Amino acid sequence: MMDIRIISGTDRPKSNALKVAKYLKPRYEEQGAAVDLVDLQRFPIRDVQGGKYGKDIPKVNKFVKPIVSADGLVFVVPEYNGGYPGILKLMIDYLPFPNALEKMPVCLLGESAGAFGALRAVEQLQLVLGYRNAYLFPERVFISRVNKNFDPQKGVRDEMQRELLTSQIHNFTQYVKNIRSHEPVSDSLTIE
Repeated sequence: MMDIRIISGTDRPKSNALKVAKYLKPRYEEQGAAVDLVDLQRFPIRDVQGGKYGKDIPKVNKFVKPIVSADGLVFVVPEYNGGYPGILKLMIDYLPFPNALEKMPVCLLGESAGAFGALRAVEQLQLVLGYRNAYLFPERVFISRVNKNFDPQKGVRDEMQRELLTSQIHNFTQYVKNIRSHEPVSDSLTIE
């Protein structure tokens, strides 16, 4: 069974990103995936204070292990000040370098209160994920005006965005299956 991790891209309590991530979970499970949520509110930020890059940090290792062992990642990205949240960048910075995201299928969904659905944030994150050699799934979805356009139980209210999201979910699971069936996953990345 394919393992998908849905990453809520902020540590803001009661965030829209987390609501969207929770909504996505059963939709990916309907596609035959085992799905877990990664809530950045739980990132062990106190353990990395002072910049402990390259050091063995057990709580960080425990947090990132499900991410690096997944078959595919779905990032739900809010837009903060024209970019993606700092906690998301911090979490990425603490993934094992250079190979944690190497050949990892990743899917991007932006959400914002504004009209563009976190377009800037998603594009900035794409640059980082591309640098880390992730396989970027080309169908991006942007939920604009998320406070009015998204219901945690019913999903996206806008018909076109709802259709795009349904397509993204179905096609990303197929994308992950295709990649994982044709390419062996590296055994060189282990986290204790």
